[in-house]
Amino acid sequence: MNTNRIRVMHTASSLGPGGTEKVMQLMVSNLDRSIFSPAVYSPKDGPRAVLLRGEKIPTFIGQDLLSVLEKFKPHIVHIHRAGWPEPGNLRPLKLAGIPVVVETNVFGRHDPGADAKTIDSHLFVSRFCLERFEQNTSIRAVYPRYSYLYNPVDTDFFARKCPAKREIPEFSLGRISRADPGKWSALALDFLPRIRSLIGEELFSMLRYRIIGGIPEAFDFVEKNNLKNNVKFLDPIITDEELAEFFNSISFLAHANDTGESFGMVIAEAMAAGLPVITHPSTGMKDNAQLELVDHGETGFVAQDADDYARAAAFLLTNPDKARIMGEKGREKAQRLYDTRVISQKLERIYLDLLKRKNINI
Repeated sequence: MNTNRIRVMHTASSLGPGGTEKVMQLMVSNLDRSIFSPAVYSPKDGPRAVLLRGEKIPTFIGQDLLSVLEKFKPHIVHIHRAGWPEPGNLRPLKLAGIPVVVETNVFGRHDPGADAKTIDSHLFVSRFCLERFEQNTSIRAVYPRYSYLYNPVDTDFFARKCPAKREIPEFSLGRISRADPGKWSALALDFLPRIRSLIGEELFSMLRYRIIGGIPEAFDFVEKNNLKNNVKFLDPIITDEELAEFFNSISFLAHANDTGESFGMVIAEAMAAGLPVITHPSTGMKDNAQLELVDHGETGFVAQDADDYARAAAFLLTNPDKARIMGEKGREKAQRLYDTRVISQKLERIYLDLLKRKNINI
């Protein structure tokens, strides 16, 4: 253990292939090793642990958290969680007397429990989540206790794998999610019959819609509407290499999720790959950060209903040069706001500022 550096331990409920784990991996991997000595704790092992160990980042799996904290002696513990109460999970941090505790609050929820007072800084993953939290709780959400920090995206990787001058397939679009009804919206398919009347049978016969994360309702819709020649359901993917390959097979991302996004990782990654995105608003107080990522008419479109969605899709399909321009505007936004280096530097400044505020010298 290097005692001349600031010891930072990130924790998550697992080290699986999910988005939360991916964000944690990117944050930890990109910390400045001349200043910080990172480590990771999780009760469950997974593929992220292999990647972290490959970067010589210590991982503590399945052990008692309190004993791990007493062994590693972190100056900062950074927890990644939904934000709602998780009884008992924060108690070891309090017992170990961790100087600074930071939370990435994935879904913008509120934990009113006594143990939550252990957390010095709550980082929401979008401005939307921060503002909704303030509205729902009447808590004045100001720095340093509350702020937002976008999820990091490896924009350099997508710039290499999905370059601006690549050949973009015509009349192609795609969507990607988990095969979970909660990640779907009827809009994801309802626009297809409408787009047929907009572009005509000849062009519609050329349309190829590639879907990762199909659900039974989607299979039935395609069967009943005789869309087998237009829609192809693909197997799940795990790696960024596979994701880049998927992005290179489509001309824009069709995002549709009734529950919305607290950030929208796949949207940000599609933008980093130079793809325009069509999305839609969520209702009520559901997640709506997708509207924070997609700038209507600039980096994609925000559709209000199935007819609007079909018109947006028809425009992108029949105006490939304009679609490419929109995609490159999205890439520029992703590089400016979500790049791993941008986010890591902001996170490092937060860490150093919190230590300074507590008069902790390393």
